[in-house]
Amino acid sequence: MFRFFRLFSNQYFGFWFLGIILFLLQEIPYIVMPFVKLDNNPIMNMVETSVILNILEKLLGSFCIALMILVVNKELPFFDIGVGLQRIAFFCMIFVLLLNFFGWILYFIGFQSIYIILFFLVILPPLYYVFVGLWRKNWCLVFVGVIFLFVHFVHVFNNLTCKV
Repeated sequence: MFRFFRLFSNQYFGFWFLGIILFLLQEIPYIVMPFVKLDNNPIMNMVETSVILNILEKLLGSFCIALMILVVNKELPFFDIGVGLQRIAFFCMIFVLLLNFFGWILYFIGFQSIYIILFFLVILPPLYYVFVGLWRKNWCLVFVGVIFLFVHFVHVFNNLTCKV
C-alpha cells in the first residue's frame, strides 16, 4: 500500500493493490459470461431508457473502483479484518460477494426473474463497494457507493421493466 499525498483526515491518495484483487473478484461473473451459453440474457439485452442514468451509473461505478484502489487510510495496514464495525463490514463484504456469485449461478442456469436480477445482480455489487469502504474506513467510497446503489437500481429497474 502506497500513500502519495493527503486528501483529508486520514485519507490519502495512494495505491492499494488489494483493491484491484477485490475488483477482479467482483467481476468474475462478467469474465465467465462469454463462455456460458445462455438461451436468454436479459442483462445484456436490456433496452436503454435513460442516457443520463446510463452515464451516471457508469461514472459512479468507475468512481467506486477508483476510490477503492486509490484512496487509502493512513491508520490501516495492507490487510487486517479489523475490529467492531470494520470486522462486521469485512464479513458483510464476503457475504455479499458470495450472495452475488449465487445470484449469477441462478442467472446462468436460467433463473432470470426481475427479482433475482435486481436483488442479486443489481443491489449487491454497489453494497459490496459500500462494505469495502466501511471495512477500510474509506468514507468517500461509502458515500459514492450508496449513491451508486440508488442510481444502479433505478437505471436497471427502468431498463428491465421498459416495454418496447
